[in-house]
Amino acid sequence: MLTYDYVKCENLKQAFEQLKSGEQVFPLAGGTDLMVGMRGGKFAPRLLVDIKGLEELQVLKEDDAGITIGAAVTLNQVALFEPIIKHAAPLAEGAHSVGSYAIRNRATLAGNICNASPAADTAAPLYSLAAVINLVGPEQKRSMPIEEFFIGPGKTALKKGELVHSVLIPKPYPQGKGTYIKASRTGSVDLSTVGVAVQSWGDRVRIAVGAVAPTPVRALQVEKAINEGGEKDWAKAASLVHEDISPITDLRGSREYRYHIAEVLIRRGLEQTMGV
Repeated sequence: MLTYDYVKCENLKQAFEQLKSGEQVFPLAGGTDLMVGMRGGKFAPRLLVDIKGLEELQVLKEDDAGITIGAAVTLNQVALFEPIIKHAAPLAEGAHSVGSYAIRNRATLAGNICNASPAADTAAPLYSLAAVINLVGPEQKRSMPIEEFFIGPGKTALKKGELVHSVLIPKPYPQGKGTYIKASRTGSVDLSTVGVAVQSWGDRVRIAVGAVAPTPVRALQVEKAINEGGEKDWAKAASLVHEDISPITDLRGSREYRYHIAEVLIRRGLEQTMGV
């Protein structure tokens, strides 16, 4: 049976003091990935540092900078926030596709990306929206594009003692339709076999794919064919995704299936966002 200490923080200063107090110290926000990992033996914390009650991490707002989503904001809050539905549809759809309603009431957007799973359902949408990750530590704050945050499976750019403070969907927002399409073994409450986010930016497009490489990836060759080459045959453009991804075979799907379904989902996403 696991034994560990627990502290509920009243401010970020206290959180940083606890996080640097030794090894095997874990921040706790939603806890949906952390608790599963603890039960499965992946994590053996000495101390859990509860940050979910901190007001500055619960911010969900739209202002001149864009849409700010604090680290303690839940996926249901993200999926139901009107400015996100209006200006960042792939993120609303990706957040809504995670687990069950009860899980989404606990799970946070920050936790979904900090877990650094290549199959994270909010990651590809954030790539397609050019999201910015705001990090905070005991001595400094820094920001980076979402594409620099993911380093590898289970690995992020977070330094020891740092936390994700918030996620920013910056202005100017994309002008056009966006969507997130997920293929999974069951109709709901399952990890994605492949997830595709397609966001129109006027006559240009940004496309990101999850669960087909060590991190989520942009479909750069598909984008280049459309944005620079003027390709309007969506099936032909989508076939170029094979040059951008390197899927593996696992229990959710074979390498060959992932190549195929990534192409299919990108074509469908282009049809929905750029027109048939």
